[in-house]
Amino acid sequence: MTARWGPATTAALLLFGAPALAGCAPSSAGPADVPAAAATSSAALPTDGAGLEPLLLDEVPSGRPRVPDDELQPQAGEKTIDDVARYGDDAQHQEDVLGQYGYQRGWERFWRSGDELTSVFLDQFADAGGASSYAVDLAGNDAEYYGGTLDDDPTGLPEDCTLLLRTTPAPELGMAGPAAFTWCPAGPFTVSVASVAADVQAARAEVLAVTRAQLDRLPPT
Repeated sequence: MTARWGPATTAALLLFGAPALAGCAPSSAGPADVPAAAATSSAALPTDGAGLEPLLLDEVPSGRPRVPDDELQPQAGEKTIDDVARYGDDAQHQEDVLGQYGYQRGWERFWRSGDELTSVFLDQFADAGGASSYAVDLAGNDAEYYGGTLDDDPTGLPEDCTLLLRTTPAPELGMAGPAAFTWCPAGPFTVSVASVAADVQAARAEVLAVTRAQLDRLPPT
């Protein structure tokens, strides 16, 4: 079993694997454009993977069992910038682009029951500008890669979040059923959630509930 199935593909693989953003720098809302007032206090922020891991959800509303990190290949769990860069074809280039976003560290976690899947990706950046730019670019790239309808103002999520729904299965992309995705910046973090379920409404309900629960676990910004 691989951690890179369809919508649970890590942010870097989606961002750099499809041609839409290949070689692109972060969008204009980058670190240099963030007002000082928007910065998050560093006192409550993780400084390594061990500090990031407790912020991750342990359970999801659907009750799907968690997949142990070491049963996935590449292994899920803690991710460094080097780990994420290696998901692309040109690791050095990917690392350079991640550096422009201010990427610091990440964590991946998966839950699965048969063909029904849920994933959470939590990535930390140097500041809120990098996190926001990354979320915007990732959502646009994923929409092109997977197809579906983007909603930039989804009901039930903070205004900066984006929702994508795909109503039909895509076995060639690792999705045995309809899928839903969200991307949300939260201070220096980006939360990316995906769910594959028996129908699109179930996928949407799962992804919204997981996203809200994951955002609630983050330090206040």
